Amino acid sequence: MDITLNYFELFQLSVSCEIDSRQLALRYKALHRAIHPDRYAADNTDQHQRLSLQYAAYVNEAYDTLKTPLRRFIYLLELAGRPVDMECNTSMEPDFLMEQMALRESIAELKMMAKPTEQLQYLMSQINDKLSVLSAEFTQLWHKNQFELLDQAERVVRKMQFMVKLTAELEQIESNLLD
Repeated sequence: MDITLNYFELFQLSVSCEIDSRQLALRYKALHRAIHPDRYAADNTDQHQRLSLQYAAYVNEAYDTLKTPLRRFIYLLELAGRPVDMECNTSMEPDFLMEQMALRESIAELKMMAKPTEQLQYLMSQINDKLSVLSAEFTQLWHKNQFELLDQAERVVRKMQFMVKLTAELEQIESNLLD
């Protein structure tokens, strides 16, 4: 296995915002079977077992990255020479920040409701819709294939990161409600 291949090459996919998730899953299973550490259990060399573990980790990381739109978009920007530094570059447009504050207030109110299920579903739907819009926006910018648009694409990715965090928070609230 060649771990110098980028993740798309590894899975024999074209470098793109959209991927065939079925093809990705099939290729993942085939790669995993080929490199699974159990295949080398009878081999007495630690080197083969170590390499197998490294390959498995690389395949798992590649799969997790490509199957998730946000991670895939960040990876595309990295391939284009534009690593996204979420920790240092946190500047956002005022309108987006106001939207985030309103969503956070809604989440805080949700936590205080006696029966928050309907409002929880509404918020999740609202955030998923926003993620879909942002994903389409990133895809449109990416397909224009213009280097100067990568700044805009990076801003979209940072917005997506905020929305994904809100989704995770809402999923945790939902999980707590089900317990």
